[in-house]
This record gives sequence, C-alpha cells and structure tokens, in this order.
Amino acid sequence: MAARCRAVSGKDLPDDMMTTNNWWRGAVIYQVYPRSFQDTDGDGVGDLRGIGERMDYIASLGVDAIWIAPFFKSPMADFGYDIGDYRAVDPMFGTLADFDRVLDAAHRRGLKVMIDQVLSHTSTEHAWFAESRASRDNPKADWYVWADPKPDGSPPNNWLSIFGGVAWQWEPRRKQYFLHNFLASQPDLNFHNADVRVASLDNVRFWLDRGVDGLRLDAINFCFHDARLRDNPAKPEALRNGRGFSPDNPYAFQYHYHNNTQPENLAFLEELRALLDRYPDVAALGEISSEDSLATMAEYVSDHRLHMGYSFELLTDDFSAAYIRGTVERLEQQMTQGWPCWAISNHDVQRAVTRWGGDAAGDGFAEQLVALVSSLRGSVCLYQGEELGLEEGEVAFEDLRDPYGIAFWPSFKGRDGCRTPMPWEDSQAAGFTTGTPWLPIPESHRIRSVALQEADPRSTLHAVRAFLRWRAAQPVLVHGAIRFLDAPEPVLAFVRVHEGRSLLAVFNLSAATVDWTLPDAMRVQPIAVPGVQAGRQDDGTLHLPAHGVFFATCD
Repeated sequence: MAARCRAVSGKDLPDDMMTTNNWWRGAVIYQVYPRSFQDTDGDGVGDLRGIGERMDYIASLGVDAIWIAPFFKSPMADFGYDIGDYRAVDPMFGTLADFDRVLDAAHRRGLKVMIDQVLSHTSTEHAWFAESRASRDNPKADWYVWADPKPDGSPPNNWLSIFGGVAWQWEPRRKQYFLHNFLASQPDLNFHNADVRVASLDNVRFWLDRGVDGLRLDAINFCFHDARLRDNPAKPEALRNGRGFSPDNPYAFQYHYHNNTQPENLAFLEELRALLDRYPDVAALGEISSEDSLATMAEYVSDHRLHMGYSFELLTDDFSAAYIRGTVERLEQQMTQGWPCWAISNHDVQRAVTRWGGDAAGDGFAEQLVALVSSLRGSVCLYQGEELGLEEGEVAFEDLRDPYGIAFWPSFKGRDGCRTPMPWEDSQAAGFTTGTPWLPIPESHRIRSVALQEADPRSTLHAVRAFLRWRAAQPVLVHGAIRFLDAPEPVLAFVRVHEGRSLLAVFNLSAATVDWTLPDAMRVQPIAVPGVQAGRQDDGTLHLPAHGVFFATCD
C-alpha cells in the first residue's frame, strides 16, 4: 500500500534538490517590518533596537530566519524602498552598531538574518542621482535611465508607473525625462551600464561582509529596461484584472514586456550569484512580478542564479482549491532547479485573514492558513502578525501615510492596513511605543495582542508555534516532493514524498463542514498534528470541520 501512495504522489526530487545542508531549503522566514515592530525611543516608529529586544519572541515562534525590511537612510517617500544611502542606517531606525547587535542577537539564538536589497532604483536624494541629473556629461550621467522627449515634448514612450500615471519625470537640468517604475522620487538605475552593476554589487558586498545570511531582492526583475524604449502593447480589457492592481490603475492596461524582465537581467543574476557563492551558506530570495511570474521564477531560480524566488500568485484574492493547486502545479512543471518560496501576506497586500476569509473567517482560519502555506513544497515567508491571526487594520483616510493608497482612495486603500504596529499588549499604544504610533493601532488588534495570547493556551499564537515546531521535525514537509490529488471544492489535497516516506495533507478551505472520500485503495494512518482543527477518518471518508486539516502517513 505504500507503493500506491507513492505512485499518486509522484517521484522524489532530483539529487540536486534533496540537499539538506542549506538552511534556506524549506526554511520558515519571519518578515519584520521595522517601522511597525517595536519602538524603543518613543518617536512612534519602530527601530532596530526594538527588533533586538523582541528576538526571544521571534525565536520562540520556531522560525528559521528573519527578513528585515529596509532600514537604510531614506527620505521615506516609499517608507524605505527609496534608498538614499545603501550603506547607512536611517537615524530613525538607529545606527550600524544597532544593526550589528541585531545580527548578533539573532545568531546567538540560531536565527539567520536576511535583509532587503532594492537594486533597481534609488531615491532622488541619492548622491548618484544628484550627480547624474546635473548634466549630460558628468561621470554618472548614464547611471540612470534618461531619454529625450518626443518632438512634441511628451515622454519618450507609453510606459506607466505601478503607482499610477506616466513612468517618466521631466528633469529641466538635463532637458530629459528619467524613468521611474514606482514613485517619481524613485528613479530607475541604468543596469545596461557596467559601472552601475559593479557599484550595486559593491553595496551588496558591504552587507555580506557584515555577516548577513541572505538577501531579499526587491523587484529584482526590474533592473533592466528595453534599451530601444519600445512601447508596451495594450492589454485587452478582459485581461486587466488578476495581478493585484485595482481596475482604476492604468498600469493594468498594458503588457509590461519592455519596462522590466529583460533577458540581460539573467547575466546580472549570475554575477550576483557568483558574489554570493564567495560567502558560506548565504541565500538570495527574489521578489518577482512579471507578466508570467511563475515562468520568470523558474528562469531566475537555479543553481547559478537565485537560490529562491517568490511571486504574488498567492497574494491575490482567489482562495479556491483549484487556484492554489493550479498555481503550485504550474510552477512545479517549470521549475527544474532551485527552490520556491511561498507567502500569503506581506507588507504590500491586504492581510490574508481578511483577504481570503472576510467576515466568515471564524476560529481556526488563521491557524489553517499558516499550516497550508507551510505544507507546500518550498520555503515560507510569514509576515509579522500572521502568528496572531491579525486581520487587515481599518485606517481612516486622514490617517493614511501610504502615497499609493492616498492616490487611489477609496477604491484602493493602500498598504497601511497591513502595516499597523504589532500589538504586544492590550493598552492604548499596544506596548509598541511610549509615544504616538505612526499608524493607529486597531482595537481588534489589541485584543489579539501577544500578551493576551501568551496567557491563553488555545490561542492562535500557541497553535502556530506548535505547528511550526512539528513541521520542523518532518523532513518530508521541509524537503519533500509534492503531488496533488483530485478533490472537489473546497477540498485541497496533496501528498508530500521524501526518502520513501509519504505524507497526505488535506485542507477544507471553507467555513462549513465537508466530507471527502479518499481515493480508491489509499490507506492512511492519521497523525495527531498540533495547532490545527483536525479532521477524522471513518472507513475511507474524511470528515473535515470548518477550516479543518487532516494529516496522515501512507507508507
């Protein structure tokens, strides 16, 4: 009967994907958004010292690594993703010495540290841009993407910014336009210039020399643009939805074939990997958003490019079993090397409990989401607050800080709702700060605070901890292959296989009870798994409660 279970679950992974001595394979990576994690100086903004003070808490979750979002010197137009100095800590977050202490605190607890690297663009306040914009003949004149206007003075082509509107900004000093795929204060670097590539890798080397264990590469497929500046083709109206853009954002009106994801980027990724390979056991995780993000992930992630990649496919609104299965299967078919990473929440999207559960989420939904994403083949990024079951925070228009949300209000409320400060205790400022928080803390978050959940053994926090500890002890979940089973909505079922052991995982993605009959001839031995609402087996039929989960061996 073990052979039958292995037959439906697929073959084991190739030898090069069975390696277990790299910490990042199957790792659970906890994303820390510094502005909202812990403030230690009372200014209402989180800082590096706050991360250090909460390191015991992070370690207690059973995660393998932390990813720290940008803390570099920045004017904060896009809250740190507009970098003014790649090698300096912004004073609001502390100092380089504070970062070193965070690194040491993590390492002493067995945690790896990944940091964001935003290579494709800088802030307009970066010294490189100040020099580049000054004239057309200075040493850095070609470090950014500059282009002459059309004869009528309009931009050189039809490219659009993700944050809305034309992707070109006029610069009177040069009498030219510069490209910005994001905010107008985030000019794109010209990676066709070899000096830019060298300087960018030097900045990466600075942090590797400091001891970081990995990089999360923001918008890594945006480094190169089409050197011929060809127009992007129009996208039919019926195809404009589905990539996370609201229907009133004109960015969705084009196929973005020319402003990102250029073939020249592959050679640069190989240069980056060659640098990383000089350091012991470091990893690069690329954020990828292209017209076919899964195909781009498969192309970017290999033994001579990036170690891992993730895209926005599971950060969308679709929570059907068919969509999740189809997404994972498409990637599995295309990715022959490297390692996927899955995320269902981060600092840029509505929290998953709200996005996928809405008003019907109910008890156990947050626990199921963590168990589900942590059971897929690959590594996992968990965003701060997922372990508490936090829903999207409601932020009034007058309290918004995100320029994206301000521009597209009210149809799109921006990213502030997922960025509200961590609730450490049930108090006015939730133990986050002694001052006024930079974003308001919802009452619904304070009643889910860490302190209250620590005191309740039935809480989401305890459930997530228990599940992650159990997962870490299951090599089949950390390293195994995956094959999905046919099951009707809302049941998602798959088998993980590793070194002769097969593990069945079944998830009821609805708020109603569901029965599902196991495939013919499949015999299973149920496993008691902590931290989930467990289903039960009865003569070949699984009985799954609302948001229920069933694990079993079949070997």
